[in-house]
Amino acid sequence: MALALAIAIHVLMIAVLLWQSFTPMRPRQGGGSLATFNLEAARDASKDSVRKSAEPESVPQQAVERQKPPEVDVTKVDDVPKPPSFLVLTREDYAAADIGRLPSRRAVQSEGGGGSAGAPGDARAVGEGPGGERLYEADWYRRPTHAELSTYLPASAPPLGWGLVACRTVDRYRVEDCQELGESPSGSGLARAVRLAAWQFRVLPPRIGGRPMTGTWVRIRIDYTERAAR
Repeated sequence: MALALAIAIHVLMIAVLLWQSFTPMRPRQGGGSLATFNLEAARDASKDSVRKSAEPESVPQQAVERQKPPEVDVTKVDDVPKPPSFLVLTREDYAAADIGRLPSRRAVQSEGGGGSAGAPGDARAVGEGPGGERLYEADWYRRPTHAELSTYLPASAPPLGWGLVACRTVDRYRVEDCQELGESPSGSGLARAVRLAAWQFRVLPPRIGGRPMTGTWVRIRIDYTERAAR
């Protein structure tokens, strides 16, 4: 009897366990719903994300549009002011155009070699020498002697006459590169006599601006008389 009761109890327990295993679980109240995962929806969502990442970000239309250059106010040709028909002069222009302030012709000629120089004691220009160089009147440092001049006189020299030469001044009051300029009587050979005797001449270099200027050209004239040359 006891054995049968024990077997019955075990069978009952096994039946209860089997019944519980086949009973479906109910959701808990207030514990939240069961999470589900939809494979199709997830696949579509991943495709959308890939498509969005591949597409470039849309740039605002205001940034895409180029900035228009500022409008330039084009002035009509008719609106351009025309230059005045008369010449407009300033006060400086009037002063420069004042002919009363211009140097006289005589002053210009004097500065160009026809007159004396500006500084006191300057040599007087008497014309142009060889090559267009300014020519000055010679001033003797030592006058030549009769013996120095008579050596080069031609045998047929006239008793009266003169010879004129142009020479370039060098150091020690000497002259060189002398050239004949004229003589009287013409063809007398007196200019040649002066040129040949010029290596013995001693003349002062012309003073220009208060200073002696060696290398300038001077005009030397020798007058011949019955007594002696001078």
